Amino acid sequence: MSIDIKRVIELLNNAEDVLILTHKNPDGDTLGCGVALCRVLRAQGKRANVINGDVIPKRYDYLFEGLEPQDFEPKYIIAVDVADNKLLGDKLKAIYGDKVDLCIDHHGTNVEYAKELFLNSSDGAAALTLFRIFKEMGVNITPDIATALYTGLSTDTGCFRYSNASSESYRVGAELIDLGADNANINVLMFETKPMEYFKLLSETLNGMRTFCDGKVVVLKVTNEMFARTGATPDQCDAIAAMSRQVEGVLCGVTMKEKPNGGFKFSLRTHEPLDASKLCGAFGGGGHKRAAGCDAPALEEEKILSQLISNIEKELS
Repeated sequence: MSIDIKRVIELLNNAEDVLILTHKNPDGDTLGCGVALCRVLRAQGKRANVINGDVIPKRYDYLFEGLEPQDFEPKYIIAVDVADNKLLGDKLKAIYGDKVDLCIDHHGTNVEYAKELFLNSSDGAAALTLFRIFKEMGVNITPDIATALYTGLSTDTGCFRYSNASSESYRVGAELIDLGADNANINVLMFETKPMEYFKLLSETLNGMRTFCDGKVVVLKVTNEMFARTGATPDQCDAIAAMSRQVEGVLCGVTMKEKPNGGFKFSLRTHEPLDASKLCGAFGGGGHKRAAGCDAPALEEEKILSQLISNIEKELS
């Protein structure tokens, strides 16, 4: 059931012993929102934890400083930046998939799996949605909370470079800096710092680059063998996926990342007129117009890629 901001505030004010869920393959928006909400609830004297089904990349360690897990049995479950309960990952979905009381999200593809949903699909990041809630609640946004929200806002807007970076995004970003967000450190960690293993992986990936649709589509494939050879970690593919659409003339970048237990995750990055969420939705995935993803079963990735290229050709014709 979709709800308004007054109802969200009522639910947050009444919630006790809160468990906050974030999506698999965690990014800055889901983790930033989870941490910010956890800190706000704890500041209200409540018990709250934020969890993820995957290993959280070390570059996000700064978000969790001083946020040690608390011991309690959850009474209220909140998901942030999670459009579908399957995006929680197999582990969390099995335990909490049908128990989510509230979802706070900005994905237009949200399937309304939670008992109550607060959604603003026009926001470039869930962090922007959550910031608006906090302001309406009269929350004291501390530097730690501001840093978490800025992380979500800046990462989902590509450091305010993507088309989803509205004028409000810039204004809120500036306000978060005024409130103590460590924007300089965040920008370095999120956008400027890469380990040597990443560059080794990037080199191998670019060597295997394929093009389709008269150069309008670029495909990059990253396998587990490549991870083993280079020492890179799967989360380092995020930067490669963002790079895929930077080639001049490319309208869609497709990054195929092999998962540890088999199968592939497809990450799409698009320019007009292609809609990444629509393209991925044909294969059970989703996301945003400019960035989305879907999964391909083991040994089926090339077949899925062929179908995807065919769908892109139809969209471009």
